[in-house]
Amino acid sequence: MERLESLNPERIVWCIGDRGISIDALAAETRIPYASIDRALNRELSLTFKQIQKIANYFGRGVLFFLEAGPVDEQTVHTAQFRTLSNQKPSLSPKLKIIIERAEKQRSVYLALLEELGLQDSQDFVPPDILSQTPKEAANTARHWLRIADTNTFEGYRAAIESRGILVFRSNGYNGKWQIPKESPILGFSLFDQTCPLIVVRKQKAEARQSFTLAHELGHLLLHRSSSIDDDYDLNATVGNERDANIFAANFLVPESYLNSINVDGRPEDIEEFDIWLREYRRAWGVSTDVILLQLVNTGRVNRNLYTAYRNWKSHQSESNMEGGTRSYRYREPKHLFGDKFVHVVLDALNSRKITITRASRYLDSLKLKDLHQLESYYAGH
Repeated sequence: MERLESLNPERIVWCIGDRGISIDALAAETRIPYASIDRALNRELSLTFKQIQKIANYFGRGVLFFLEAGPVDEQTVHTAQFRTLSNQKPSLSPKLKIIIERAEKQRSVYLALLEELGLQDSQDFVPPDILSQTPKEAANTARHWLRIADTNTFEGYRAAIESRGILVFRSNGYNGKWQIPKESPILGFSLFDQTCPLIVVRKQKAEARQSFTLAHELGHLLLHRSSSIDDDYDLNATVGNERDANIFAANFLVPESYLNSINVDGRPEDIEEFDIWLREYRRAWGVSTDVILLQLVNTGRVNRNLYTAYRNWKSHQSESNMEGGTRSYRYREPKHLFGDKFVHVVLDALNSRKITITRASRYLDSLKLKDLHQLESYYAGH
């Protein structure tokens, strides 16, 4: 099998260091013999095109990246937004770094397709003027800006946010290239951009939990106009920008006026019954019990000790298969992953013959042809 002598092994070394992995891990992930990679790095024997392609796919790079001469310029390889997230969480796993870069590439695809369709100016992000407002005031302004209904779900919040020029992606529930690793504590991240910000939310079994992550990341984009990556600790922080984003999220999802409908005096004595007590409100507002309790605490209606006790109890409940997910209805997966806004633009570009069906498939999570046609039929019927 022909080997590519133009391989630049320094670039493989750079990627290994950038991802913080070992040669053993790279060999295991790509199924390339360790000895082959080791000999290539020592310039004793080059790799085949298929082997380089496997390495390129693993690191989220093009094959040509590993054939170019000279050292890697990190300023051109990683965007400022990517570097911001890496600095916030230096221990990011290699797979999560790849997901961040993959999300940035999808946004670039989206913007390029808008330009092809002549729609780029009509889809720009124009945020409300809230920089001088408190997080609570900003949340109220954002609700009006997005025209949030009194009854909502995660998908309702998502659609409203997408309507204002922000892309919202959600990770897979099955073991795919868009799944945030199960061992990772990260719940979501946001990539700020003047034209098209992007929010990525980790899929969880309870959609209501996703709603808070979504609102928290929206808070970062609107309040701080910056990129952020967040785990469970951040979504419960009580200081700094994370606190502000949490206050924003809580008031965005559950305004104080909503709390008047809750009979606090009728709350159960047993915290294990809190989920049942607040069930109708959770379903109506598309939020978790935690968020409602937090707002009741913030307004002095419930003692913080009860909120703490509930969280402690909830943390010990079984949540196996929390992220769930299967590949049933595979053709709808791009909708769940990338949202209606992204999918519509890809299908419009395909139908306008701006892109080939092969490119459309690649942009839509590598759908097979039959699934792509099913997706087209699905949107035609809605």
